Amino acid sequence: MSDKKKSKTKILWLIVLISIFSGRVNSTLPDFTDLVDAVAPAVVKINTVSIQKESNQGSMQGQMPEIFRELLEQRRRPTRPARTMGSGFVISGDGYILTNHHVVSDADEIQVQFADRSEYMAKVIGSDRRSDLALLKIEAEGLPSLEFAESENIKVGSWVIAIGSPFGLDYSVTAGIVSALGRSLPTEQGENYVPFIQTDVAINRGNSGGPLFNLNGKVVGINSQIYSPTGGSVGLSFSIPVSIARNVVDQLKDNGKVNRGFLGVSITDVDKNLAEALGLPGPMGAAVSQVTRGSAADIGGILDGDIIVTIDGNAILRSGDLPHVVGLISPGTRVDVEVYREGRKRKLEVEVGSLDGDEDIRLAGDMPSDRLGLVVEEIESVEARQNRIRSGLKVISLETDSAADVAGLRVNDIIVQIGYNRISNLDEYETIVRQLDEGTPIALRFYRSGQAFFTTLEID
Repeated sequence: MSDKKKSKTKILWLIVLISIFSGRVNSTLPDFTDLVDAVAPAVVKINTVSIQKESNQGSMQGQMPEIFRELLEQRRRPTRPARTMGSGFVISGDGYILTNHHVVSDADEIQVQFADRSEYMAKVIGSDRRSDLALLKIEAEGLPSLEFAESENIKVGSWVIAIGSPFGLDYSVTAGIVSALGRSLPTEQGENYVPFIQTDVAINRGNSGGPLFNLNGKVVGINSQIYSPTGGSVGLSFSIPVSIARNVVDQLKDNGKVNRGFLGVSITDVDKNLAEALGLPGPMGAAVSQVTRGSAADIGGILDGDIIVTIDGNAILRSGDLPHVVGLISPGTRVDVEVYREGRKRKLEVEVGSLDGDEDIRLAGDMPSDRLGLVVEEIESVEARQNRIRSGLKVISLETDSAADVAGLRVNDIIVQIGYNRISNLDEYETIVRQLDEGTPIALRFYRSGQAFFTTLEID
């Protein structure tokens, strides 16, 4: 056979192989058309209107002469309604709709729009900040609705699709795969109760609250967050799994709020070096750095320095797994807890406490806040040296709209002075706070990230 014929034969075989391979690849890619036709009617667009509240000038205005306050009032412009948009979906034919808490949290009016352009005004049945879920209700019957999938059916690599209204572009469909499960994304308040589903599905502003589907048309997640340095999708999207949503929906329907299991421990990760130092088989579990006095953990026998490795039969591989598991346990339930203590495994029985839906999160335990809206603790000597101070009290919890919140304090700030009084310990602080006058601006000095600041606050 001549070289030309051999060359032609090779080319023909190559074309055949490419055709066969392309056919096989194409045959394995899913077709989403029937799925979208079936589920899209139950997906809604949510438009909200918020009447912007005037900023609280608080302590600043309290120190102004009357003439300046009058001038400030004269120059203040009338506020305009703020409008936002998001997504959601119908979970029952009688008008219950699920969306994100952050979509409707500040809304004075909520409008729900369906694909057929029908519109309804919605009311909030309940909203849960920690899971970022909100349950709405519209007056309608016989609506198309969606079903939750069994949470254990989703796997890394599974195909998923999202439907929502990114940037107001109604009922946009995007597809991708599950990139990871159980992602911990603590909030600014240190809350970490959602083991997020990570996907590469294109999610953008306006998709929040929309459903994430498997190929059977069942909802596996509620789209909630993206990571993006640009503000647009870069293939890092995070959804709330249905295991969380199912529990939250049931409680919001029944009570309008969510109560979670709560232990009362501060925890950290266990790395290789710490595992070796404590005689563990390897990096595992959640290291208990502090147990709150009188908490469920304290009563159940958990000690500072314990390594929690299982709770209620669930393995704790990283510290972030613990709040995910405990938050889903009903308060008052007695569960088995396995810990490593002094190199040996021990079994304990703990009655899980309650983190009430109306309370702000307390990182170091279920302690009441003071007149300023704070829960504080004395700082360690190491932290004092790092900030070049002798003593101070660290903010570990902050109530929304409290005097401290309005004054601009944040969790982890270190308070060193109130009025003319320097703060050395917790007893001094409590005595000073009890004696503070109401309606009077009070100077407060604190440290944040090593820098000192002054502010004023006023107790209503």
